[in-house]
This record gives sequence, structure tokens and C-alpha cells, in this order.
Amino acid sequence: EVSGERHIEIPEPVRDIYRLWRPTPLHRAHRLEKALGTTARVFYKNESVSPAGSHKPNTAVAQAFYNKQEGVAKLSTETGAGQWGSSLAFAGALFGLEVKVYMVKVSYNQKPYRRALMETYGAKCVASPSDETESGKAILKAHPDSPGSLGIAISEAVEVAAKNPDTKYALGSVLNHVLMHQTVIGLEAIEQMEGAGAYPDIVIGCAGGGSNFAGIAFPFIGKKLRDKRDVRVIAVEPAACPSLTRGKYAFDFGDTGHLTPLVKMHTLGSEFIPPGFHAGGLRYHGMAPLVSHCKELGLIEARAYHQNPCFEAGVLFARAEGVVPAPETTHAIRAAIDEALKAREEGKSPTILFNLSGHGHFDMQAYTDYFAGKLVDQDYDPKALESSLSNLPKVAAE
Repeated sequence: EVSGERHIEIPEPVRDIYRLWRPTPLHRAHRLEKALGTTARVFYKNESVSPAGSHKPNTAVAQAFYNKQEGVAKLSTETGAGQWGSSLAFAGALFGLEVKVYMVKVSYNQKPYRRALMETYGAKCVASPSDETESGKAILKAHPDSPGSLGIAISEAVEVAAKNPDTKYALGSVLNHVLMHQTVIGLEAIEQMEGAGAYPDIVIGCAGGGSNFAGIAFPFIGKKLRDKRDVRVIAVEPAACPSLTRGKYAFDFGDTGHLTPLVKMHTLGSEFIPPGFHAGGLRYHGMAPLVSHCKELGLIEARAYHQNPCFEAGVLFARAEGVVPAPETTHAIRAAIDEALKAREEGKSPTILFNLSGHGHFDMQAYTDYFAGKLVDQDYDPKALESSLSNLPKVAAE
């Protein structure tokens, strides 16, 4: 979590596994540019080519390696849309680790093939909240029909690890080491962009817990600070779970059951349970402390979108570029398209780079609902948010 070193060497066994899909390709979206009639140049870093279909194996493999080195036999974790759970299941299979995944219930029901992928890699997947843990039982007692949340699933996974000496907890986002593992995305992108004779004026990523966003953005922010290479960096979140745009910068628990340490971050409050929209990987009440700090320093911008305009952008991108993006990823695409259209109106030609964090092959029910007009642009409940924020931990001299 903390180091005085600017760079941490990637262990050779991790590098060897990364070679299965890394470096991931950088594409210029020529057909999207043509469809938009924009003067902007649009590039995307395609993280969907990993075995699990997203950026998540970048940290899953590293965490599995380090746990194996320490003699750990089992890992417990949470997952929202299933990208992280399937990635840790994949990594666990490579290193001979048992993996148990608590999957947010709304996504567990919406995305059965993500669950099947985890089981294919050898993991056990449980809908959260469950009756297997005290944390889950408490939620079910108070809210029998709870759709679950990442905060609840984290509580269950942490509880299992705390009660079983042979089990360690692995987290797929938020924490410093996770963000560090993901910076391989941006480090590659810098070399690839320079090799293409281009450098982005705008860097965009979707943001839930902050790991894929940090992965693409932090190396560019580093160059901005060290080399004065100016760049706008935009984090895009769901309007129904807007931690960066509507949350409070304060100390809070990382989970609903208050089993984790306190961290200072942009938060909607650990009691906040978002509506059950399709971008399950973005349904987290907080934001990575480092991303939050960058927001406070003015190094990044944040914006929030409802899901229908995001799916509209995802469909346009798929029809132009051939890649069906995950619901989470459509948020970044929406922002990239908006910036490209803005450039057209202003007669400017910026270079835009966004992270295509994952494919949507296991999310086709979401697209089916979109085409049928069944998707609702949900907003958070202001009273629920006010109540959740009023119960933030009281920290002296905050």
C-alpha cells in the first residue's frame, strides 16, 4: 500500500502470465470518428482482450502470485458485475488457490454467464447478501429484498477471511496496490501513443472504485506533473451512484458491515445502497483514496451519466468499431463521444484516449433491455443519501 519507490518491479512469474494478452492493443477509432463527423482523433486502449474479458486480471494475477508466495491456500472476495470475480477465479486456477466469490445479488441474477465463467475457472460463487455470514444475515433481516451492493459483498468476503486462518481477502479495486497493478495500462498506452506519433489531450475512464480509471490515467497524470505534458483527465461515473460528483470527501468504511479500516475518500456513505442499474461494477459507495485525492487537487474532472445515454454510446461504438463494450465501459465511451462532438462544434482537433475496460459479451441482457426500452434512468434517493452521509464515522481533527 505504501512505498518510497517510484516504480515497483513486476515479478517475472506475473510478467510471464501477462504475456498471454499483454501488451493490449491501442486502436484509433477511425470508423467512430467518421460516424460522428468529428475533427477529433479518438483512440482506445482495449483491455477486453484478457482471458476474463476486462482489465481486472492485471491485479488478480499479481495478488494471486503474492498470496501463493506467502503460503495462502484460499482467497475470498466480492464482485459486482462479475469482472473481478472471474479474473480472480482465473488467477486462482493458475496458482492453485481456492477462490470464493460473493457476487452482488442483482448482478448474480442479471449475469448468469459471469457466474458460470467463475465456476469454469474453479471458483465458488454465492449471491450477496447471503445467509452464510453474519454480515449477510443482518442485511437480509433488515432488508429481505436487498439487491445487494459491493459494500455488502465486501463485508461478507472480509468476514470469511477474518474467521478462517487459511483464507485471505483479495480486493479488486480502491486500494493503492490495486491501482498500482493497473497502471500497466497507462504505461503501455504512453509508449503506444508516442509510437503512433500522438499524445492525448484528453484521457477518459469510467470510475466505480477507481482501478481501471487510475490504470489509464495515473501514468499520464505523472507525466503532467513531472514533464509538464498538459492533459485533461475525466472520470465518468453513473448518475445513480455518483461518489465523485455528489459524495463527501471524508473518512468512511470501505464496506457496509464496517469490518474494513477507515479510509479518506469521496463517499456516499457506507450505508448507501445504489439502485440496481446494469453497470454493476460501478455500484460502489466510495472512490479510491488516491483518485479522490487527485479530485481534491484539481488534477481530474468528474462527470456522471444515466445508463440510457451510455448504452446509446455503446451501441454506436459497437456498430462502428465492432467491439461490444461492457455497461461500465459505455460510460467512458459516452464521455469520449461527447468530447468528440464538442470538438466538432468548436472546430478543434483534440486527441482523445479512453480505456475500453471490458467487453459486454456476458451483458447482453442489458442490451436486450435497452433495445426493448426497458432500461430506466434511475437516480439515487436524496433522502437515503442524506441519511447515509449523516452516519459517517466521527473522526477527530478530520
